[in-house]
Amino acid sequence: MIKIVLAPMEGVIDFAMREILTFDGSYSYGLTEFMRVNDHLHSKSQFTRYAPELLTNGKTQSGTPIYIQLLGQDKNWMAENAFRAWEMGALGIDLNFGCPAKTVNNHGGGAILLKEPSVVHGIVKQVRNAVPSELPVTVKMRLGFEDKTLAIENAKAIEEAGATSLAIHARTKLEGYKPPAHWDWIAKIKKQTTIPIVANGDIWSKQDAVNCIKKTSCESIMIGRGALSLPNLANTITANAKPYNWHRTCHLILQYAEYRRDQGNQNFVPNRIKQWLFYLKRQYLEAGDLFDVIKKLRDLNDITYIIKKNYL
Repeated sequence: MIKIVLAPMEGVIDFAMREILTFDGSYSYGLTEFMRVNDHLHSKSQFTRYAPELLTNGKTQSGTPIYIQLLGQDKNWMAENAFRAWEMGALGIDLNFGCPAKTVNNHGGGAILLKEPSVVHGIVKQVRNAVPSELPVTVKMRLGFEDKTLAIENAKAIEEAGATSLAIHARTKLEGYKPPAHWDWIAKIKKQTTIPIVANGDIWSKQDAVNCIKKTSCESIMIGRGALSLPNLANTITANAKPYNWHRTCHLILQYAEYRRDQGNQNFVPNRIKQWLFYLKRQYLEAGDLFDVIKKLRDLNDITYIIKKNYL
C-alpha cells in the first residue's frame, strides 16, 4: 500500500488548503508551511496561526495528522521550538533543508545548509534529543545546493542523527523545479541508508506515482504541486478514484474562499485563488479561462459570483 505525504508549500498549502486536500483521508500525514526559526522561541499564538490543527488534536477535520515544519540554522533554537510544538500537541516535527528561496538561503536557512552535512546533523540531533523518542522527527531535503556531491553524505548525517524518515525532493536548489526529477538519485541514497525514504518530485498522476515507486523502491511518496493541480490526486493513487471534474473542483475553490474569507488583507484570498488556478490549469483547461476572466479582479465576492454563474 502506497503511503502519501502532503508536502509543505510555502504560501500555497495553508491550513485551509490542507483541509480541502486531506478531506478524503488519503494522506498518511501532512506538513505545515515552514515556521522560520531565528533567535527566539515562537509564541503559542504564532504556532496556532501556522497550524490551527494544534487546536484540534493536531489533525485536520478528516483526521489527517499534521506535522509542524521548522526551518532554521540555530540548533538550540530549533530544539526549543520543536519542544514547544510538542508541548502544544504536535503529532510530529519536520525539519526543512530543502527550501530553495533566495531570501531564506541568503539568511542561512533551507537548502544552503546542505553544503555542511555536519551542521545538518547537529540540528537534527538536537531536535531529536529535545522531544520524546516516540514523536516523529522527519526531515525534508533536496539533493544538494549547487550539485549532488554531498547528497549521500547529508542523508547519512540525517540518519545518524536519529531522524524518523527522510523525504527527498529529487533536485538540487540550483535546479529549482525544472524537470526532470532525478528519481535515480533517490534510489542511490536508499541503497546506502536504512532510514525510511519518502520520494518527492514530478508526481502528477497515478502513473507517475507507480513509476516513481518502481524507480526508487520507496514505499512512500510526497506530493505538493501535483495535489494542487488535481485535488484528489492522492485518492486516485491509493484507491483508483476517478479524477475530480472541473465542476467539483470549482466547489473546492469556493470552499477555500469561505475558509479564508475573514483574512484581514482584502487582496489575500483573491490572490491565493489566482495562484491556485496557475496549478489547476495543468489539469483543467477551464482554469486558464477562469484566470483570464478574474485576473484583474480584487473583490472576492466578484470572483465567487463569476465561478457560481459560469461553472456551477
